[in-house]
Amino acid sequence: MTNLTINRRLLLCGLGASGFGMTVPALAATPPLVQVVKDPNCGCCGAWIDIMADAGYEMDIREATYDDLMRLKAQSGVSEDMASCHTAHVDGYVIEGHVPPADIHRLLSERPDAIGLSVPGMPWGSPGMGPASERDAYSVFLIRNDGTTEIFAHYNAA
Repeated sequence: MTNLTINRRLLLCGLGASGFGMTVPALAATPPLVQVVKDPNCGCCGAWIDIMADAGYEMDIREATYDDLMRLKAQSGVSEDMASCHTAHVDGYVIEGHVPPADIHRLLSERPDAIGLSVPGMPWGSPGMGPASERDAYSVFLIRNDGTTEIFAHYNAA
């Protein structure tokens, strides 16, 4: 028969390991914070924010004047042809406009060397811009660090 003796070191190691094991899943489940800057009068931005929150993202919203928003876009590496109505930052990436939550999730999973994603303009049927069942075709663009873009995802017209 084995005689197991629990001493202070074994007890502290066991408690420490059990505490670490309990906190790691909780940390992994923490939703990423999405910091959004938007015009105070834009309703579609609010609809996109609600869609993102429903997808599990933690949202932090700040309102800005048009000029301040345009400055933020330029400072974030978003060119005029990639611009939309709101600009967000999440985990080191820029999210410009009505990017679907699934594409943001993919971006954060794949971690490409890039500035971020953009849905230029405000295409009908993109998240926050009306029903997907009536959407126009649109693309989500990956903005590379050198300013070039490529299609990251494409959505056909409904």
